[in-house]
Amino acid sequence: MSIFGELWQFMRARKKYWLLPIVMMMALFGGLIVLTQGTAVAPFIYTVF
Repeated sequence: MSIFGELWQFMRARKKYWLLPIVMMMALFGGLIVLTQGTAVAPFIYTVF
Protein backbone atom coordinates (compact mmCIF):
# COMPACT_ATOMS: atom_id res chain seq x y z
CA MET A 1 0.00 0.00 0.00
CA SER A 2 2.96 2.35 0.37
CA ILE A 3 3.34 2.52 -3.40
CA PHE A 4 -0.15 4.02 -3.69
CA GLY A 5 0.65 6.51 -0.93
CA GLU A 6 3.85 7.57 -2.65
CA LEU A 7 2.05 7.88 -5.98
CA TRP A 8 -0.64 10.05 -4.39
CA GLN A 9 1.99 12.25 -2.70
CA PHE A 10 3.78 12.64 -6.03
CA MET A 11 0.56 13.67 -7.78
CA ARG A 12 -0.31 16.14 -5.02
CA ALA A 13 3.14 17.70 -4.86
CA ARG A 14 3.56 18.05 -8.64
CA LYS A 15 -0.13 18.89 -9.28
CA LYS A 16 -0.49 16.00 -11.73
CA TYR A 17 -4.08 15.13 -10.90
CA TRP A 18 -4.73 14.18 -14.53
CA LEU A 19 -2.74 10.98 -13.88
CA LEU A 20 -5.37 9.65 -11.47
CA PRO A 21 -7.90 8.44 -14.10
CA ILE A 22 -5.09 6.79 -16.10
CA VAL A 23 -3.78 4.94 -13.05
CA MET A 24 -7.28 3.88 -12.03
CA MET A 25 -8.10 2.50 -15.48
CA MET A 26 -4.80 0.62 -15.64
CA ALA A 27 -5.50 -0.91 -12.22
CA LEU A 28 -9.03 -1.83 -13.29
CA PHE A 29 -7.86 -3.52 -16.49
CA GLY A 30 -5.02 -5.25 -14.64
CA GLY A 31 -7.38 -6.60 -12.01
CA LEU A 32 -9.82 -7.71 -14.68
CA ILE A 33 -7.10 -9.58 -16.55
CA VAL A 34 -5.84 -11.26 -13.37
CA LEU A 35 -9.31 -12.32 -12.25
CA THR A 36 -10.33 -13.77 -15.61
CA GLN A 37 -6.91 -15.23 -16.48
CA GLY A 38 -6.78 -12.97 -19.52
CA THR A 39 -8.32 -15.27 -22.12
CA ALA A 40 -11.97 -14.24 -22.12
CA VAL A 41 -11.34 -10.52 -21.79
CA ALA A 42 -8.45 -10.12 -24.24
CA PRO A 43 -10.55 -9.36 -27.37
CA PHE A 44 -12.43 -6.59 -25.55
CA ILE A 45 -9.26 -4.93 -24.26
CA TYR A 46 -7.63 -5.03 -27.69
CA THR A 47 -10.57 -3.15 -29.19
CA VAL A 48 -10.18 -0.39 -26.58
CA PHE A 49 -6.58 0.23 -27.58
